[in-house]
Amino acid sequence: MTVEEKVGQMLQLDARDDLDDHVLRRQVGSILHTSPERLARAHALTAQTRLRIPLVVGEDCIHGHSFCEGATIFPTQLGMAATWDAALVEQVARATAVEVAATGVHWTFSPVLCIARDLRWGRVDETFGEDPHVIGELASAMVRGYQGDGLTDQTAILATAKHFAGYSETQGGRDASEADISHRKLRSWFLPPFERVAREGCRTFMLGYQTTDGIPITLNDWLLNDVLRGEWGYTGTLITDWDNVGRMVWEQKVQPDIAHAAAAAVRAGNDMVMQTPTFFEGALEAIAAGLLREEELDDAVARILTLKFELGLFEQPRHPDAARMADVLGSDAHTALNLEVARRSLVLLQNDGVLPLAPSVAKVAVVGPLADDAQTQLGDWAGNSGQAGWLPDGQPRDMITTVLDGLRAQPDLDVAHARGADILTLVPDPHGAFFPDGQPRPLVAVPCEPDAAMIAEAVAAAEAADVVVAVVGDRIELVGEARSTATLELIGGQKAMLDALAATGTPLVVVLLASKPLVLPPSALGASAILWVANPGMQGGRAIAELLRGQVEPTGRLPISFARHVGQQPTYYNQIRGQHGDRYADLTQAPAWAFGEGLSYTTVEYVDARIETPVVTARDVIRASVAIRNTGSRPALETVQVYVSDSVTSVSWADKELKHWVQVSLAPGEERVVDLELPASACTIVDARGDRIVEPGQFELRIGPSSREQDLLRVTFEITG
Repeated sequence: MTVEEKVGQMLQLDARDDLDDHVLRRQVGSILHTSPERLARAHALTAQTRLRIPLVVGEDCIHGHSFCEGATIFPTQLGMAATWDAALVEQVARATAVEVAATGVHWTFSPVLCIARDLRWGRVDETFGEDPHVIGELASAMVRGYQGDGLTDQTAILATAKHFAGYSETQGGRDASEADISHRKLRSWFLPPFERVAREGCRTFMLGYQTTDGIPITLNDWLLNDVLRGEWGYTGTLITDWDNVGRMVWEQKVQPDIAHAAAAAVRAGNDMVMQTPTFFEGALEAIAAGLLREEELDDAVARILTLKFELGLFEQPRHPDAARMADVLGSDAHTALNLEVARRSLVLLQNDGVLPLAPSVAKVAVVGPLADDAQTQLGDWAGNSGQAGWLPDGQPRDMITTVLDGLRAQPDLDVAHARGADILTLVPDPHGAFFPDGQPRPLVAVPCEPDAAMIAEAVAAAEAADVVVAVVGDRIELVGEARSTATLELIGGQKAMLDALAATGTPLVVVLLASKPLVLPPSALGASAILWVANPGMQGGRAIAELLRGQVEPTGRLPISFARHVGQQPTYYNQIRGQHGDRYADLTQAPAWAFGEGLSYTTVEYVDARIETPVVTARDVIRASVAIRNTGSRPALETVQVYVSDSVTSVSWADKELKHWVQVSLAPGEERVVDLELPASACTIVDARGDRIVEPGQFELRIGPSSREQDLLRVTFEITG
């Protein structure tokens, strides 16, 4: 290979730009964000190159085949996490891979293993929540689903663990800023999910945007080489996030020019450079100037070519298959799976008995700006969320069931509708339309003022109804990269609308269709019921209607805590012990709803927790049991959660950490003894030297339906040796 061909293989560029230049001059190894038409053009151009090395095609298929018209769009990753069901998540990834592979895309930039600890961060919806154990379980399931039985399988696609590592722990929740994380903190919480998927065979890792201790992750030798490729023995391929190499010059300003940035990125061990087009010129200039030797490119190029050989692209380049696409895109089986995931993702937070709706409820007023907003219901990385231009109107409307659609489809129900409020308008960013690298700046969201006429219409509908269902939340303009928020409150006219609806006296059900936990006003907190639905995907409206009518049971549990006030950040459950008191001078520290919480239409009682192994060594298995009893008249799917608390630790540590859970089905009146097993080796701590060890001493298992202390039964055990 010539040096130009080697550098080209290390480039992944946006197919929406100049494909002829990408393929014929820069000889790219990969493209992303490609429409079907652009993909065909890219392959035709590749056939004109000297070596005809096949392209590996990537896309952000985050919760379905995001930008493929007619594909199945599932709930967002945070919504999927509310199922607490790894097998179900694996099925979602498998279905996604089948659809993606049929369209000629080989690589998804998913799953996200970031830990969501500051709710202001714009990308909370892309995570599995706040707990490393849940993230590890669900991310591993997703990787298995994507990669199937191996890359030779024509329905397998490359999974990507991202964003390595600590990207979410940025200052003030601001996207991509400095993440002040010590090595010990990284090892304690942020690295374990990545280590798990690395050892289980996730073929690619994507590096975060941020700096840590002043070093861009793209150049972090300790993380990339000492830990990932050294301690963990990772042999997969590393890809930068969007323009990481260029950002070192124009934004972080830790490199003087693109030649130095390209040389540094290669030497740090990066394999594929996403969307820094000038990396091509920069690497060649660096070699000419003696900043980089040509042979230093070889390891990266070898890893990229190995991926292409493992996928079989040289023999079968896996171009789009029209017959397979017609068979699998949005198939009945995938639609049925989507509906089941949506049902399982819904979290009932509050209920005074109004739900399920009684048979006597004949008239329902469905109000709110999101009651019939099909594209917002899909969430970020889907349809017309802004990352791809060939679906300007989003996914086909007839594939999406909104909350209004779902309730209108219910038999024997008279449904009235009023919008009630608008959320925001958009204005240009005062800093200009583009970032210094030429990428467009997002428009700035300006909250709408309450509209008296719209509120009056909603009030009239509520007064004429037996129940009012208010669908409120956030919109895509408040979600995603470069869209962190300073507030967590409902914006626009939504609070004024809720205040007016509450004043009618009609029972109020609040459906919070929100990418992440938001802070609710008193009028919403006083509602008869509150249901958090995240962004529930194409089948979300049907699932919500079924739950409201009692045709399915609420089984979702929170993968993330809800704050009462933005000033409480952070509110995650597993915080470090040791502070003065347990409240602010003006507000409790307790969250509005805690990690693991969620109501059923019945009640489940926990009794008689027992430890079967009161003394163990670190090589043994801890065995315990708890009796759970369905004391109500409806079935339940109970998520039994097991937390570990190390009574005395050599360094500061969390008071408790989730280490295990099991889901148990209970018929009305049924009681079951649930046997629980946990390896004692899971009861670890990262000590002052940064080593993960099991310290001998006294421990507690805390068993219950959520992370709240009052919900947990305690049993003690000892680890010796």
